[in-house]
Amino acid sequence: MVAERASDFARGLFHSDGCRFTSRVRRPLPGGDRWYEYPRYMFTNESRDILGLCGQALDELGVGWRFSRRNTISVARREAVARLDEFVGPKF
Repeated sequence: MVAERASDFARGLFHSDGCRFTSRVRRPLPGGDRWYEYPRYMFTNESRDILGLCGQALDELGVGWRFSRRNTISVARREAVARLDEFVGPKF
């Protein structure tokens, strides 16, 4: 899959079965709770084949990802989210 086709394919997958959202995490500290917020992408599908194709496209585009659940691909590292932002864009 060439990069342009991989980016179009990834865009389609995330627009159909994915989302971009802000993750909020609370860390309790002795002086009070500290909150962290960061953007991330999630892609969910029950088909192992579709998940494999999504992972392959992300690999070709240089986007770091992992399975957060058996049917969910997570993109959470700052540089990976920034790379995915380059070609996914907002849903319409």
